[in-house]
Amino acid sequence: MGGALAGGQMYGFDALIFDVDGTLADTERDGHRPAFNAAFAEAGLDWEWTVPTYGELLAVTGGKERIRYFIERWRPDFPAPADLDAFIADLHRRKTAHYLAMLRGGAIPLRPGVLRLLREARAAGVRLAIATTTTPENVVTLLECSGEPALPDWFEVIAAGDIVPAKKPAPDIFLLALDRLRLPPRACVAVEDSDNGVRSALGADLRALLVTVSSYTKDQDFDGATLVVDGLGEPGQPPTVLAGDLAGSGLVDLAALDALHRQAWGDA
Repeated sequence: MGGALAGGQMYGFDALIFDVDGTLADTERDGHRPAFNAAFAEAGLDWEWTVPTYGELLAVTGGKERIRYFIERWRPDFPAPADLDAFIADLHRRKTAHYLAMLRGGAIPLRPGVLRLLREARAAGVRLAIATTTTPENVVTLLECSGEPALPDWFEVIAAGDIVPAKKPAPDIFLLALDRLRLPPRACVAVEDSDNGVRSALGADLRALLVTVSSYTKDQDFDGATLVVDGLGEPGQPPTVLAGDLAGSGLVDLAALDALHRQAWGDA
């Protein structure tokens, strides 16, 4: 077990498992939210999810689930159609089309440091995976528009969307990613941005857990995470450490993640 370095040194883990929304890119406030609003307008609805409203809705994981919760909580008098499931699914399809158009237009870049860390992992032979509740098309399009040719192909596993019985904070999506990687939790480091993601990862026994907070999650409770930062950092732009430490690294790099992994599993 362990990813080999160029110099022959071994890391204590084989794979990195990434969340997507808020983690790879800060997609929520200026991506998914306006895409939902565009879908509502297109469907002739007078609904508008403001920045604060969407922040509350993020407590509910999954876009279709979020629409349903909004109707129940904010619009209980809405004359719902007989087939509410189909109505919600149609709204979500419209929203996805608007979101994908934003991605293709370059409106949602990867967060600073993400591509740097992915390149470092790939060069070192560390395997890459994704565990997210967003749709597979959203994930692939985000990666395709990153500026790195063939980035989707770098990920051995993309576990995404409605392919598990329960979404985060349930551990199902991480358990699926581990199963497809054929790795135990101890062989992996999880990278998340939200409290629901933390609960999901810990529920899958992914104890080596990095949180890189996003615009909506910075005030959440990340109890159980080994390291919490405000980003991965770039050369000359180090991240702010909110909990834990970088073990001498100026950035979140593989050396910092190796120290995080050893600490989480009591090997430090």
